[in-house]
Amino acid sequence: MNRKSDAVVIGAGPAGLAAALSLKNSGIKNVLIVEREDSPGGILPQCIHNGFGLHRFHEELTGPEYAERYIELCRNSNLEILLSSCVVDISPWEVGPEGAPPRRGEKKSIVILSEDNGLYEIETKAVILAMGCRERNRGNINTPGSRPAGVMTAGLAQKLVNILGCLPGKEVVILGSGDIGLIMARRLTWEGARVKAVVEIQPYPGGLARNIVQCLNDFNIPLYLSHTITNIFGNKRVEGVEVCPIDGQFLPQSEESFTLSCDTLLLSVGLIPENELSIKSGIKINPVTGGPVINSNLMTNLPGIFACGNVLHVHDLVDFVSKESEYCGEQAAKYIRNEMDTITVVDVEIGNLVRYVLPSQVKLGEKTMLSLRPIAPAEEIYLYIDANEKVLYRRKFHRILPSEMIRVPVRVMDEEVKSIKIYFGYEMK
Repeated sequence: MNRKSDAVVIGAGPAGLAAALSLKNSGIKNVLIVEREDSPGGILPQCIHNGFGLHRFHEELTGPEYAERYIELCRNSNLEILLSSCVVDISPWEVGPEGAPPRRGEKKSIVILSEDNGLYEIETKAVILAMGCRERNRGNINTPGSRPAGVMTAGLAQKLVNILGCLPGKEVVILGSGDIGLIMARRLTWEGARVKAVVEIQPYPGGLARNIVQCLNDFNIPLYLSHTITNIFGNKRVEGVEVCPIDGQFLPQSEESFTLSCDTLLLSVGLIPENELSIKSGIKINPVTGGPVINSNLMTNLPGIFACGNVLHVHDLVDFVSKESEYCGEQAAKYIRNEMDTITVVDVEIGNLVRYVLPSQVKLGEKTMLSLRPIAPAEEIYLYIDANEKVLYRRKFHRILPSEMIRVPVRVMDEEVKSIKIYFGYEMK
C-alpha cells in the first residue's frame, strides 16, 4: 500500500491535532495524521482533572474535554487519522557537503507499520513532528536497590487509576515533584491511599506552584526538598524506601537518612521529548531541551520537517502547545505552497539565569513569541531583551521558577541588528 499526501502529522495528541487543523485551515487539503495508539487525544484522556483550556477556549476544562474539542474540530474538517499506526522511518533527504545543510530531496516519504495494512510508504511534501514526550524512568536516574513490583512512573499510575480503575497501592511514596506526581498525590488520596511523602532532589519544587498548594498542602502531604531516595527495599513487592538528604553538591548525607515504609513508589522525575525517530532521520537535537533544533518557522535542519509541542520542548500548559502547533501548521502550509518567508532572521542568545529559549531565531519586523525557562528560582528580578545595547523588552517578576515556562513577545525592527540577548537581572535599566 503506497499513497501520497500533502502533509503528514506524526502524533494525534494536542500538538498533532492543532497542527493538522491549522494546515487544513491554511488551505492544505490532503492532510494525514498518524497515531500509534488506538484513539486520538494523546495523554489528555487520562488527565481527568480540570485546569485546561483557560487560554485557548477561555473556560476551564478537563483533559478529556479539551481533547474532545480538538477531535470534534478535526472531525468537522474531515481530517484523516490513521490509528494503531507507527511511523518507523522518515526518508530520504539529499545530504549536502560536510557542514552544509541537507538539500530538499525530490521525494520525501514516511514508512508506516500498521496492524491492518502492514508496512507501507506515504509520499509527502511536509512532515510535522508532534510525538509528544515520555516520562523518565528508574533507569534514567539510576536509583539503587532491589527490583520489586510497585515501582512505576506517575503517568502509568494515572492511567491505572483514571482509565483502568485500578489502585496501584495503598501506601505511596512519590520521588520527584513534577506536576504529574503532584496531581497523582491528590488523586490517590481521594481514592483512599495514603501518600506518605513527596521527595524532591532539588531545593525547590519541580511542579507548578498551584499544584503544590492544591495537591500537597491542602492534604497535609509532606514535601522533602533537597532529598532523594538512595535505596528501595522489598522482594516481590516494595516494602520501603530509604530517603536521604543531599548537600549543595548533590551528595547524599547517609548519616541523616531515614526509611519510609510503602508498597508503591511513583517516579515523577521529569519528561523527555520523544525523539528517537527524529535522531534516526538525521535531525539535529538541542542538548538542553532534548528536542529538535529549529529556526524561526519551527522547521528543523531537514527542509520540510517541522516540530511542535512537547516533542520540541516540554510545556507547562496544553493551551501553549496548541498555540505553538497552530503556528507550526501555518508555516508548514507556506512551505508546501513554496511561499516560505525569505525574511531576514535575527539570532537569539541567552544570558544570565536563562536555561533555554525557543525559537532560537526571530524574523526581522515580525512579532515573535519566545518561550524560555529560568535555570533557578529568583525573586524581584527583571527580564531583559537587548539589541545593540538597547533594551527592547523589560518586565519585572516577583518570582521565577524553573518549573514555570515564561512567554514573552519581541519584535526587532532595526535591520542592523544581527542578534538579541535575553537574560535576567536584579537592577532596572
